[in-house]
Amino acid sequence: MRYIDEYRNQELITSLVNRIRFYSKRPIRIMEVCGGHTMSIQRFGIPSLLPPHIELLSGPGCPVCVTSRAYIDRAIAYSRLPDTILCTYGDLIRVPGSNSSLEKERAKGADIRIVYSILDALHIAKQQRRKKVIFLGIGFETSSPATAAGIQKAYMAGLFNFYVYSAHKLMPPAMAAIIDQGTNIHGYIGPGHVSTITGTDIYQFIPQQYQMGVVISGFEPVDILQSIYMLVMQYENNQPSVEIQYRRAVKPEGNPKAMDMLNEVFETGDDWWRGLGVLPHSGLGLREDYKRFDAEKMIEVQVEPTRDDKACICGDILKGLAKPTACKLFGKACTPSDPVGACMVSNEGACAAYYHYRQIN
Repeated sequence: MRYIDEYRNQELITSLVNRIRFYSKRPIRIMEVCGGHTMSIQRFGIPSLLPPHIELLSGPGCPVCVTSRAYIDRAIAYSRLPDTILCTYGDLIRVPGSNSSLEKERAKGADIRIVYSILDALHIAKQQRRKKVIFLGIGFETSSPATAAGIQKAYMAGLFNFYVYSAHKLMPPAMAAIIDQGTNIHGYIGPGHVSTITGTDIYQFIPQQYQMGVVISGFEPVDILQSIYMLVMQYENNQPSVEIQYRRAVKPEGNPKAMDMLNEVFETGDDWWRGLGVLPHSGLGLREDYKRFDAEKMIEVQVEPTRDDKACICGDILKGLAKPTACKLFGKACTPSDPVGACMVSNEGACAAYYHYRQIN
């Protein structure tokens, strides 16, 4: 409780808001690239505390949201194979594919199990050695080391009925693409959880190449407001840099052991992001020594042709070109209980955040 009180302290919040209002003179657009920040910003009504010339934009910070519908379609195809168990995190199960979803396939009898970690999937593989167990690996640098550790454990245990279908992605190429593709922003609220793994060096190219600041932020109201204040000061003084606000969790060097594990198992490759297209060296695939665990390489399956819903503007939302309320489907044809796009499904999705906390803003 003391921790919560410290980072939700009313006097600190008021002081930070007053400082932001005093020092911010020019219009500034700040993008958060973490779904946890998106949810916190909407939950605590942060935009309502800021002067109108400071605009907060949601970016590609939700792993489920940026993953292609083709990935979901292939996962659905895997779930229909005989003697196959599909293991997935809960927020992926309701994401719509072209003609179905994992939730609908499970209702039809597919063996699809919600797990809390890859270790749960490994346990299932040990208990069900006559079946193929496929773990849907999804997430950024935060969760990919855990997947790498799970694959290493499967290798050492000889669990060759265990497979990973990887949609793991790296954040820096997306942050560069946002700028390169013309989204008008002046600074990034950097991802806190990603940065606990990677450290800060991965962001140095942003102030160096784009003259734009990055502040790694925590998730409480004081964290976010302090990060906005730091970005405002960088912008007003024309001194862009990479700073850490979230010092209680993030160190400049990150977690070298986790990064070593990630790099041991995975290699980078081109990957597709919703809203941004194919980005070079933005995805993580299994290295040659671990290919036997790669579901995409080892398990043949017929996948139905992929089609996207043209009315959904999730791609523009993830790119910072539109807000969820600009979508004609928002809150009508598309709701958390009956989603059209991935941004309305995930707990980190911008549409879900706007929907749940829209009464605040």
